Amino acid sequence: MTTLPRLTKLVLALLAFLPLYFAVAALGTKIGIWGWQIGLMALTLGGGAILLGLTALIALLSLVLGVRAKPRSNAVLGIAIIGLLVPGAGMAVFGSAAGKGAANPIHDIATDTGNPPAFSAATMTAREKAGANPLNDYQTPLGQIALFQKTGVAPELAVKSHAQIITDRKDRPAPLPLGGASKAEGVAAVKAAMAAMGLADIRADDATGVVEGTAETFWFGFKDDVVARVGDTQIDFRSVSRVGVSDLGANTARINDLRTRTETLLGSASR
Repeated sequence: MTTLPRLTKLVLALLAFLPLYFAVAALGTKIGIWGWQIGLMALTLGGGAILLGLTALIALLSLVLGVRAKPRSNAVLGIAIIGLLVPGAGMAVFGSAAGKGAANPIHDIATDTGNPPAFSAATMTAREKAGANPLNDYQTPLGQIALFQKTGVAPELAVKSHAQIITDRKDRPAPLPLGGASKAEGVAAVKAAMAAMGLADIRADDATGVVEGTAETFWFGFKDDVVARVGDTQIDFRSVSRVGVSDLGANTARINDLRTRTETLLGSASR
């Protein structure tokens, strides 16, 4: 059996270390070893990009030396190519996330932009204890909101409000008409839909028609608060991230999923 060159062994070691590194960065955030600014921004995006670049550089050097070697080793060349492909895929994921961030500049989405569903005092207390972003007025331009002033916002977005940004979305979530269903049936359907989606801490106020739950991402443990307001004629939804600026489209996708599930359950109940 041919002994692999040291450079090839280093490429293999880095390829084995990469998934462990990203898993530790994410799960360390989830269990509270460090904050999301360290886990996501510093370790994943910062350190992760450096690690991917280093792996690609060493793999490229290994590939060049492998091509020039006599005789050539298919194992050495194959490992070097994999060492280039894996960081390439990782950087593509980073690039995709950056694109989603630009396309989704806010993290608070609702179907009613004039009067977004309000969260209960219990949810607001939980957000405060978690150090979550404050909820913003939907009519205030982003350029006048402290969070966006701190992180920076493009001039074309600084003059737009949450309401305008949501309205301009091609996939803008819409309220769900109750149709022939009662308010109580709407509340029950939303609760069941949230449970099916895996939301936690689901609670409902039958008198006001407000249903709330908390969504949590698997790796980083990021929490988003979800609320539905069941009225006499329709159901409005809202989903808000606790941390970060962009939600990468997660809140819009969640509302659309919740709406579809609720609609299906209401349809089943009416038959």
